[in-house]
Amino acid sequence: METVNMIRQENLDIRTITMGISLLDCADSDAKRACDKIYDKITRLAGNLVKTGCDIEKEYGIPIINKRISVTPIAMIAAASGANPILYAKALQRAADTTGVNFIGGYSALVHKGFSAGDLALINSIPEALSETTNICSSVNIGSTKSGINMDAVKLMGQIVKKSAEITADRNCIGPAKLVVFCNAPEDNPFMAGAFHGVGEPDCVINVGVSGPGVVHSALKKCPDADFGEIAETIKRTAFKITRMGQMVGAVASERLGVPFGIVDLSLAPTPAVGDSVARILEEMGLEHCGIHGTTAALALLNDAVKKGGVMASSSVGGLSGAFIPVSEDAGMIEAARKGILSIEKLEAMTAVCSVGLDMIVIPGETPAETISSIIADEAAIGMVNSKTTAVRVIPAIGKKVGEELEFGGLLGSGPVMPLNITQSSKRFIDRGGRIPAPMQSLKN
Repeated sequence: METVNMIRQENLDIRTITMGISLLDCADSDAKRACDKIYDKITRLAGNLVKTGCDIEKEYGIPIINKRISVTPIAMIAAASGANPILYAKALQRAADTTGVNFIGGYSALVHKGFSAGDLALINSIPEALSETTNICSSVNIGSTKSGINMDAVKLMGQIVKKSAEITADRNCIGPAKLVVFCNAPEDNPFMAGAFHGVGEPDCVINVGVSGPGVVHSALKKCPDADFGEIAETIKRTAFKITRMGQMVGAVASERLGVPFGIVDLSLAPTPAVGDSVARILEEMGLEHCGIHGTTAALALLNDAVKKGGVMASSSVGGLSGAFIPVSEDAGMIEAARKGILSIEKLEAMTAVCSVGLDMIVIPGETPAETISSIIADEAAIGMVNSKTTAVRVIPAIGKKVGEELEFGGLLGSGPVMPLNITQSSKRFIDRGGRIPAPMQSLKN
């Protein structure tokens, strides 16, 4: 009954069931033949994914918001043919249309130590691919704790993000909202836009991403005078219940689809809906507004307690798992940003202790590409040194100034254009190129 009440009153849901599909056996020297193999394999394995998700939703009364697919990084498959990677993007879009999924992730490249065959072609095609498709998501991993940061890729990705915004300016700059730049990208992440199916994964697998900021917020409201130890225990118990529900849905989906069950990603993923905000959890701990001093400490407690509770509930926790802070997707974050309380500098500090990074942040359209590259470099450095996943998903709002709004709709929400320091240039820093060496933490053998 507690779980039923969470669903009815506190916005608890399964944010996504994501089928990961390996496309390694689809590589072919003939691009058209490879695209046909990709379409055939995806539609064969995921043909019943949406129906199965809807059936589970009806039978158990658990909302399953998204049904998604992640695939092997397409740069690896495109390398075999050397053809224009856009052909593969269109094949993925055809598969998305046929299966009815919300998104397909994996229009991706892994270049943390350098560019291999197919990587540059795919990266340069990202703006066009995201403009000409509606359900494709893209990601690029530019660094890791083990290899350092590929600064040539960092420079290029700043340009790609800016170009993606420019060619989708007539659609509220939606392109970069479907593009993530990673450091230490996980291979089993079910959440978009960063999902891809890693080369160490099985041929096909089901991963589940749960949500539940509203549930945690509601639980904390019941203990207004608790100390931080009690708060941590309350969050752990709540995360346990949320994760058990995700584990059950994943197991049922796995059995019905005849596909192995992979992981539960127990990240608290907010939405623009009232009562479904990570920022409100932090404020419930005693902060007048998310973004003031103390916010980073509160987020660290939340992230740690969510992981501890989730690990007790499932032996298959993976992906990102913790707390997300996407500005445009979180009602509390949106309000704090509008009031000027939450700055990008504070968000960067918060990323040192949360699950991912600078996510769904709207920046001025006039922001130079090298400034975007510098934001990526800063965030990658936090991930590299702390041996954690960090990422950047910023949206240059072409034609808009600080304080104006960009509206995406749905789960992507809306957000105010946040100020950046663009009066001083970091172009000379970004133009150096090369690779920032791996830190001492990488020498673990």
